[in-house]
Order: sequence, then C-alpha cells, then structure tokens
Amino acid sequence: MRGPHNIIRLVRTLATFERTGAIGVVLEAFQAPPRLRFVARVLGWPFKWLGLKGDPALPPATRALTALGPAYIKFGQILSTRPDVVGDELALQLKYLQDKLPAFPVSVAKEMIAAELAEPVENIFSSFSDPVAAASIAQVHRATLKETGAEVAVKVLRPGIERAFRKDIDAFYFAAGVIEFLSPASRRLRPMDVVTHFDGVVQGELDLRLESAAAGEFAANTEKDQGFQVPKPIWNLSGRTVMTMDWAEGVNMADNAAIDAAGHDRKVLATRVLQLFLQHALRDGYFHADMHQGNLKVAANGNIIAYDFGIMGRLDEYTRRVYAEILFGFIRRDYRRVAEVHFEAGYVPADRDIDEFARALRVVGEPIFGMDATRISMARLLAYLFDVTERFGMETRTELILLQRTMVVVEGVARSLNPQTNIWHDARPIVESYIKDNVGPKALLSDLKKTVMVLARFGPKLPGLVEAQLVRQSRPDVPEPESGSLHPALWVLLGAGLVLVGVVLGQAL
Repeated sequence: MRGPHNIIRLVRTLATFERTGAIGVVLEAFQAPPRLRFVARVLGWPFKWLGLKGDPALPPATRALTALGPAYIKFGQILSTRPDVVGDELALQLKYLQDKLPAFPVSVAKEMIAAELAEPVENIFSSFSDPVAAASIAQVHRATLKETGAEVAVKVLRPGIERAFRKDIDAFYFAAGVIEFLSPASRRLRPMDVVTHFDGVVQGELDLRLESAAAGEFAANTEKDQGFQVPKPIWNLSGRTVMTMDWAEGVNMADNAAIDAAGHDRKVLATRVLQLFLQHALRDGYFHADMHQGNLKVAANGNIIAYDFGIMGRLDEYTRRVYAEILFGFIRRDYRRVAEVHFEAGYVPADRDIDEFARALRVVGEPIFGMDATRISMARLLAYLFDVTERFGMETRTELILLQRTMVVVEGVARSLNPQTNIWHDARPIVESYIKDNVGPKALLSDLKKTVMVLARFGPKLPGLVEAQLVRQSRPDVPEPESGSLHPALWVLLGAGLVLVGVVLGQAL
C-alpha cells in the first residue's frame, strides 16, 4: 500500500546510512555541497537508533545497502561500475554487491527446486554444489544432470524476495509522489513514471520463466556475434522460481589480475563490450540491460560470456533511429543536428530556441574530444547535462531509461578494463554502420516496402473504411447535450459517505 506509512521506510533508510557510517562516505563520494551534508546529518542523527545495523564486517556503504534490501542493492550494483562518479574506493566497496552477497542454505534451495519441478533434486542432478554466486534476487548452484552428465547452472530465487521488493518499491512510489507534490519543477523528470517503469522491470526479473524466454531470444539474436556467447536455458528444468541453463566457465570481468594472467587483452575486451552493447541495442532493439561485471565473464578463448537475463531492454525501430542519430551527431560533433533530432522527436518542447540548445549541447560534448579519457569527470558532465535538460524543459523518456542506465554501466565496465576507453571513439563504427543501413534512401525504400505490405493486408477493408470516414465527415456536427450529472469522483465520495453513515447507524441500532 502506497500510504504515508512509507515515511517510516524512508526515515529508516536515512537512519541506516547514519548508523552504519555510510552517510559520510556517500556524501563525500558524490562531492555533496556543505549545505546538503549539513541537512542530511541533522535529519539522520535524531533517528539513528531506528537504522538497521547491518553486517559490521562490511564496509559502511555496502553494509547499509545490504541491510536495506534488494532494491537498494540494485542501485549499489550500478554505482559499483562508476569509479569516475563515486570514486575508486567506494566503487571497490560496492563491487561486493554484484555476486558476493550472503547465500541462503542449500537445503532451502533444494526444497524450492523440488517444489517447482515436482521431483526430488536427487532424481534430477547427480551432483549439486554450494552456491557459486549470490546476488540480490537469486543465487546460482553448479550441478550435473543425472541423465546426460552435462554441467549446468541452476538459478534459484531468494525465498521471500517478492515481498521484500514490494516493500521497497511501495516506498519509492510514495517518495516519488511526495517529490512531485512538493516540487512541481521535478515533474518534467516524471519520477512516478520512472518508478513505475522500474517496478515493471523488477516484476519481470522475479519470474524466472520470463528470464528463460529472454535468454533464449538473446541467444538466438547473438548466435553469430564473434567474441560473445550466451548460455542457453533448459526449458524442462526451469519454472517461475528456478532456471536451469548450460554451464559456461570463465574469469570474472571484475578480476583484472586473473584476466591478465589468462593472457587476455583488456583493451580489446573493453572495446568489445561497448560495441556489442551498441550493436544489440541498435541492430536488434533487444539488449542486456544489467551488464555489470558480476554478470559478465571471459571464457578461455577470449569470448565475453553474459549471464543473468532478468533485466532486458527493448527499443522500437523509430527510437533506435533517433538514438543512433543523436550518438552520430555527438561523434561528428554536429551539435546542431543533435539539437534538431531532439526537437523532431519531441524530446524538447517546440517553443524552445534550437540554437541555444545546440550551444548547450556543445558544452556537454566538447570536453570528451581531444582529452585523455582519464581526465574526463563523468559526474560533472552528467551534472551539467541535467542542468541543460532542466533549462530546456526536457521530460524523462521512460522508454530510454534502461538504455541510458545501461550505457552508463557498460562504459563503467569498459573503463574498469581500460581506463583510457573513450566511448565515442569505440562507438563510431557501430553507429556509422547502423546509420548507413537505417537512415537515408535505403531506409526509405525499406519503410515504403513495409507500408505497402501493411496496406496489402488491410486491402479488402480499405474501401469500407474510406467510405465510413467520408460519411462521418459529410454529416453536420451535432453538439452533445450538456450533462448536469455529477463528476464520477463526486459520486464515489458520496457513495463512500453513505456507506459510512449506514455502518454507524447499524452499530447504533
């Protein structure tokens, strides 16, 4: 329920950060202004006793996020890939959240598998290991199929995870509503829509049948991509709370020392992870939207292996073209064209000055070019970009939330492999190839062909549809009679009042 009781949850969040000592670490990492630091400490200190204690063995920020629950852990996972935003020390602490969280007992996992698959674990697997990875929503076990001897990975949802997420998301809804009410200027960012979008994504991640379907589709799309592989799901051993898939061995993408020891070129891997993400987003319109290091490994042959398909992103063809043109404009430093695309797509209100917007975009883009990548502060760039979007009245595009977030995460992964990575340089060949095939005369012919095919399917109905429309247009406008009835909301209130009166009278009698 999204009621005021969620205030307690939000107060406890701040109190937990205060009690674990994370509040100072986080404010310092984000270089918060003195006034904000003062307000946060003043509000958090009186309620410190309400905060969750967490695991004292963990660093402060990690301790706070793990204590608060899975939704907060997800947020920490994203930040762990951005040392240029939160600093190297905090990013290193947050990497713990990717796949080293406390596991639940193997006996519980076996009970859940037996209940889901309606068969004892011993009848399905000849061996079943302790957890090899434990994340915010599920944990993974290595097993051997009794029938074939094949090695597989068995993913099992954490018990009670649906209820835990529901509590966090309800609090997020409440916070978004309060923000929109108290700060009308924030409504352009559509915080309620953002939370709704996140809610939908999480619900999909909590049903492993949907993840199995996503893994199958993603594997089919990327089957011919060189240097990339996706383990395939085993459908008859998967369900809502359990997913079984092929085992794929590799070195964790976060372990640079192990990657170097295995003889892999980290510069090549950094470029590949960026280009693969863009290729999947632009070519297929279907991409892995949770590509932090905990979900990526490097196989012995140098292939990048992707895991965990609970969060996938999908873009329609029009949005892909808009996104590609914006990227291409930045790559070519054609800020006027980037501005035009924003206006054409309706991302910026039509009454704003396009030349002013182009100049503002130049300030965002120019520091990226001709500069050592290690000197670029993505935190400052993002802060300035936010100021630009606010000044020009841009609204949050919910259909691009996953794409934007994943691009930030993927760049963070690439930077962890090669600090000199420049996303614009590596993106250029992929974006240019997409533009060549999908924007221009070739794309126009393709669009016309699709339009003709649609019209052909509706061909037998077209004469009737045209005639009906012409008849409607030829009729004189008949004004609708004014209604003196009450607004539906007033009827609801009136009905509730009558019910309440009836209950009171009934109790009195």
